[in-house]
Amino acid sequence: MLNNYETVFILTPVLSENQMKEAVEKFNKLLTDNGAEIVHQENWGLRKLAYPIQKKSTGFYQLLEFKSTPDLIAKLELEYRRDERIIRFLTFRMDKYSIEYAEKRRSNLKAKKEN
Repeated sequence: MLNNYETVFILTPVLSENQMKEAVEKFNKLLTDNGAEIVHQENWGLRKLAYPIQKKSTGFYQLLEFKSTPDLIAKLELEYRRDERIIRFLTFRMDKYSIEYAEKRRSNLKAKKEN
């Protein structure tokens, strides 16, 4: 059975634009190669961290929303831990309320872009 998941990961701020895109593509590919369906993704850009992580005070935030089987999450998080470009990550299973909220947020973003 496929569940909806949302994962946010923070990339180290020392990466170039290309290195950042490469890292994001790596995780997209990991998901799709393992049968996940990517629903939505957002690059939130460089943001200030709430507290320093590995002596860094900023990081590139990336959001991925996807549908997959629960066993893929362990693989994904193992890859996050192995990749030195990732300084933090959080993945959670979305319930029906968070799915509704995400859909609403996406349609609001779309409306903003069109105006």
